Amino acid sequence: MSPVLRTIILLTLSNVFMTFAWYAHLKELNQKPWIVAALVSWGIALFEYLLQVPANRIGYTVMTLPQLKILQEVITLTVFVPFVMLYMRQPIKLDYLWAALCMLGAVYFVFRK
Repeated sequence: MSPVLRTIILLTLSNVFMTFAWYAHLKELNQKPWIVAALVSWGIALFEYLLQVPANRIGYTVMTLPQLKILQEVITLTVFVPFVMLYMRQPIKLDYLWAALCMLGAVYFVFRK
C-alpha cells in the first residue's frame, strides 16, 4: 500500500476518534460535569493520537508539511459533515458547501507542481 493511501486511511480513522472526542460529549454528556466530559474525551483522544502520529510520520515521507496539513483539514471536513448530520442530527447549510469548495481550492494550490 502506498504511503499516501496509508496516510489517508490512518488520518480518516484518527479523525473519527477526534470528532467524537471533541464533540460527542455535547450530546451524550451534556448533563455531566465538564471534568467528566473532559476525561472521557481525553480517553477517546488517546486512540486518535495512536493513529494520527504514525499517519503524519508516514505522510511526511512523501508530502511536505503544508500538504499534510491541508490533507488533514479536508479529511476532517469529510468526517465532520456526516457526524453533524447523522450523529448530532443537525442540518447542513449551503454555506458549508462553499467552504468545502474553498478547501478543495486549497488542496489544488498546495499540491500543484
